[in-house]
Amino acid sequence: MKEIKDPALLETYLRDYELGSVFYEKIRPHMALYAYDRGELICSQGESPEFLYILVKGKLKVFMTNAEGKTLVISFKTALELVGDIEYVQDTDILNTVEAATGVHMIAVPYRILRKHGREHAPLLQFLLNVITKKFYLKSNSISLNMMYSVDVRLASYLLAVSSDESHNPVPGLLSTAELKDVANLIGVSYRHLNRIVLQFCSNGLLERKKGGIVVKNPDGLSKLAIRNIYEY
Repeated sequence: MKEIKDPALLETYLRDYELGSVFYEKIRPHMALYAYDRGELICSQGESPEFLYILVKGKLKVFMTNAEGKTLVISFKTALELVGDIEYVQDTDILNTVEAATGVHMIAVPYRILRKHGREHAPLLQFLLNVITKKFYLKSNSISLNMMYSVDVRLASYLLAVSSDESHNPVPGLLSTAELKDVANLIGVSYRHLNRIVLQFCSNGLLERKKGGIVVKNPDGLSKLAIRNIYEY
């Protein structure tokens, strides 16, 4: 993670996403722009948060880890998205771990500044209300869709989410065998069943097995099979 000391770029993001009135002049001087490389953590489950993050470029992966160490991917997020909004409103620890799925740009706003200058600032409160209610609506819709679609559609959708950037361009990389076990948990099937689907995808030219995992060979074919991306919302 590194800070991008470019006030003009920060202002461009605020203008492009129409956030100027939300983060007004008393908040603006305390905002910072950061760049994260793919695989870097923005925040971790259980941590005490200090910042509200605004995703303005790139894609995030949101996941949780249980007491046995198993991970469950919840969703992939693209701009405009907030991290730490529910925690700010509820004054709780971080609910889920958030990782950069591609290179990302995040605007960070300290909670202490929001509490000092934002508690009665109507545009900020309305913005948070819209974002949080949209999250719950999309989450509910995603759960329903996940239950309705077949395993091959769910797997194709997940593979598209994990192997493309925010503009749906392919991102090279290997999906490891360990990650496949997490994928099985996410889409609700046994690891053995998932492997059968992976073999089927390989025989159809959609995937290719390599040492340690799989790579997407035909994203267009996966896209046709997936119908829509269930895990990006």
